[in-house]
Amino acid sequence: MRVYEVAKKLNLSSGKLMKILADLGIKAKSNLSGLTAEEIKKVREFVLEKKPSPPEEKLVPRAPVVTFLGHVDHGKTSLLDAIRKTTVAQREVGGITQRIGASEVEFQGQRIVFIDTPGHEAFTAMRAHGAQITDIAVLVIAADDGVMPQTVEAINHARAAKVPIIVAINKIDKKEANVERVKKQLIRYDLMPEEWGGETICVEVSALTRQGLDELLEMILLEAEILELKANPDADLRAVVIEGEMDRQKGPLSTLLVQQGILRVGDVLVGGSIYGKVRALINWKGKNLKEAGVSTPVRVLGLSEVGRPGTVFKKVANEREARQLAEKFKEEERERSLRKKNLLTLESLFQQTEENKKRTLNIVLKAEAQGSLKAVFDVLKKLENDEVELNIIHEGVGDVSRSDILLASASKAMVLGFNVGVSPTNRALAKSENVNIREHRIIYELIDDVEKILKGLIEPKYEEITIGKAEVRNIFKIPRVGTVAGCYIVEGKVLRGSRVRVLRDGKTVGEGTIKSLRRFDQDVRELSSGLECGINIEGFKEIRKGDLIEVYERRRIGDR
Repeated sequence: MRVYEVAKKLNLSSGKLMKILADLGIKAKSNLSGLTAEEIKKVREFVLEKKPSPPEEKLVPRAPVVTFLGHVDHGKTSLLDAIRKTTVAQREVGGITQRIGASEVEFQGQRIVFIDTPGHEAFTAMRAHGAQITDIAVLVIAADDGVMPQTVEAINHARAAKVPIIVAINKIDKKEANVERVKKQLIRYDLMPEEWGGETICVEVSALTRQGLDELLEMILLEAEILELKANPDADLRAVVIEGEMDRQKGPLSTLLVQQGILRVGDVLVGGSIYGKVRALINWKGKNLKEAGVSTPVRVLGLSEVGRPGTVFKKVANEREARQLAEKFKEEERERSLRKKNLLTLESLFQQTEENKKRTLNIVLKAEAQGSLKAVFDVLKKLENDEVELNIIHEGVGDVSRSDILLASASKAMVLGFNVGVSPTNRALAKSENVNIREHRIIYELIDDVEKILKGLIEPKYEEITIGKAEVRNIFKIPRVGTVAGCYIVEGKVLRGSRVRVLRDGKTVGEGTIKSLRRFDQDVRELSSGLECGINIEGFKEIRKGDLIEVYERRRIGDR
């Protein structure tokens, strides 16, 4: 039986049943064909004993947002057409999707939102701009063609976005179709088919004959239930631009996906430098709506400009406020563009991983041939150590592409090229996206470069070196200055700005920094042992006669 069928009999949601199975240590995804009678008995007893958990406040279930990814001409749009019973593919120039489109279908009483993109680049570009909109990625692979370079890129882009992958093996109606070969190829990319003991749902479909479409939709709904997708319709509006276009008659049109709250005609919106009052909301079928709820894509009429994919819109009180916010954003953008954009530095790579105990360096690896690609990959993995991990998020043969740069941008990775080229256009894109491209022709130079990077990623270790000691012999209270300790330097030297710890009876009672250092009536920067001085400590005011001030500095281990 299918999971949803068992869940129905137990009066549970599929997501709840999947959680119960996981708690009981039972592995299952879409079907329960491998369960024993004893395991089923366990599940039943568990369900009867468990009390239902109280519903979460304000959060309501929402429709899943699904993106079709895959190699060009593998039938993404044709498959989507078959699902929504339209003929979009026939109208497209050369049969290739030129822009992002959004549509909705209803299946088994539930809504599913589909986004058809020009490819995985747009999918990752959205994420690179901070707009995560997709819940589930459907990887479309033609059964007669198998896994292709863009298929591999699509897998890596979906993983970078951290969304579950459902594989749709399309064109099974063709004589050349070889489903088993496709499944074997998937194993190489850690996508083990469910029927072979893995966790990847693979559905055999045909856009032409409509075979397997219902099962594909069932699997999407099952995955959505497992994800337990919810949103707050009462929260402040958040809507993300999916696509934008300039209509000759209507003016700027932007397709927005509502992520939380409700979008209504008459609302005043602002997103980046774009603002306006919503004059009309049009759904994917061309019907005018008065409002759009969560997980609803709508074309919005009334904005000042065409929205850029990934721009997040919010609702404000009036057009005056919206205009002010848009102008402020424009000014900030102008200031940012005047500043020189730095490439992704080792320091920023270090900061991005400082929460983890083990540092990670993300790499997009490109080489001129499959043999050298494997050689470089193997060498890189040997450079890992206990403190730094090398995560090669994508590897491929050929020049550094636009897709590589967008993936690196979204994943905060660097691009490492071995004997490959980078076009001026892609180099400019890398600069605008703050992506560091490192190119090498000699393997030893590449190894040396990566070793230096890894050393930079290792968290520096410091040691404290005592540089001087001063004994407190008097305390003075000076107006507008505070407490000043009259001291005698017994050892080393004392420097203004140095860190200090105050010792009393051999124990540390406070720490601070030397704010001022005086010798008689003169401010000085440094004094040596055998001299008297006045010290004012910032950060510790409870100093007493007889205390010992220990002056120290932190030095990075390895530095001279």
